Amino acid sequence: MQVRFADSLPKGSYDLAVLAPANGEAAGLPAGHTNLARDAIKAGRFDGEAGGIVELFVSDEGTPRRLLIVGIGKGEPADYEKAGGAVVARLLTSGTATVAVDLGGASAENSARFAAGAALRSWRIDTYRTRLSAKQKPTLNDVVIVNGNGSSWADQQAVVAGVSLTRELVSEPPNVIYPESFVERCRHLADLGVEITVLGEAEMKKLGMGALLGVSQGSAREGQLLVMRWDGTGGAQKEPLAFVGKGVTFDTGGISLKPGPGMEDMKWDMGGAGAVAGTMKALATRKAKAHVVGVCGLVENMPDGNAQRPGDIVTSMSGQTIEILNTDAEGRLVLCDALTWVQRTYKPKTVVDLATLTGAMVISLGHEHGGVFSNDDSLADQLVKAGKEVGDKLWRFPLSDAYNKLIDSQIADMKNVGPREAGSITAAQFLQRYIEEGVRWAHLDIAGMVWSAKPSATWDKGATGYGVRLLDRFVADNFETA
Repeated sequence: MQVRFADSLPKGSYDLAVLAPANGEAAGLPAGHTNLARDAIKAGRFDGEAGGIVELFVSDEGTPRRLLIVGIGKGEPADYEKAGGAVVARLLTSGTATVAVDLGGASAENSARFAAGAALRSWRIDTYRTRLSAKQKPTLNDVVIVNGNGSSWADQQAVVAGVSLTRELVSEPPNVIYPESFVERCRHLADLGVEITVLGEAEMKKLGMGALLGVSQGSAREGQLLVMRWDGTGGAQKEPLAFVGKGVTFDTGGISLKPGPGMEDMKWDMGGAGAVAGTMKALATRKAKAHVVGVCGLVENMPDGNAQRPGDIVTSMSGQTIEILNTDAEGRLVLCDALTWVQRTYKPKTVVDLATLTGAMVISLGHEHGGVFSNDDSLADQLVKAGKEVGDKLWRFPLSDAYNKLIDSQIADMKNVGPREAGSITAAQFLQRYIEEGVRWAHLDIAGMVWSAKPSATWDKGATGYGVRLLDRFVADNFETA
């Protein structure tokens, strides 16, 4: 489906959508239908809340036309985004092919957010659905926006492309997306100017990545370290900002096997890596004036005869040793070596990692916020602010020596899991042990956010693409040069 800005309404058959603020009048109604629209609004108890819709049919110059009156609430950017998503959700499989939307002179930001909401809500994956009825198939292929300002749409469209890549990676089944195929799905970023580097298991073994490789050793699929670097500054920014993503393309739990019911969901345990890949696409597509490196630690956690055991001790790339108590606490083992590698290779001053790391985070925050842990107050504040601006919400959690002591081991430098209580915090404390002196670091535990069992304003059930918009805004607000 395409979203485009135009100077006038399209020709031929189309549906029409107009906007109405909270408890206000709709603008742009077809001539002669004001009273009918008011009656419909009253009958539908419509109050203009963001994303609310009244639908009616009118005769427009002798042609029957579906008319949608769409609420924009207080007129905030997020309200326009909800409105855009609501229009597409209503019409995507309605039988109509084109909808014209009159934005009534909305600002550049509000116009772009409306368009983004529409584009994001249209995303779906039907690759493996061969028996869809005609009524189930999308028909809407053109959203034409008039009386809007499209000057900011190109940048928003780039972010939408990044979110779409993340959703694709997260949605694909684990027999299709595994470490090597994940890399291949990201190869096209090179055409956008992203420098791609891939380390296989032989190279990682030489580097001493015993923690990451310990997770991978039970799988027939070879682990990969995918590195994507975008420098839109022409070399002006020497040290890049670093994003590191957990990419467990399928997580059985290993020898500490997960329960069978729901295990199929573990195809999205690479949501952190998916978000990093999508962010790199967004930044490169909009030619962001920033220097950013994205690293994805890609493994499959399987329970074969060569799999890592509880009780094993592995040596990480940093030289620190880890006692494995639970092979299902594997994401931190992948991340710790990826964190060490990026710090030693690129010397970043700021590192942000993203991971579907702990079920405890879902217990704490449900599916409303991701958790953020940081050794730097200003960095945490920047991330929370960026998330609030785009709707990828974060909530900060503590770190302290008291929690850190909970992962001390009697036989190695640390255990890979602490006690049941404070599980998300001890996981973050584990990662902090791999952050070098002077590096600003934040860990985002997004376990409850990458997949949704219910639709929202900007996604249907399934992959949300969480993290891409957050990181893109974080870069735009804090790291882009003029």
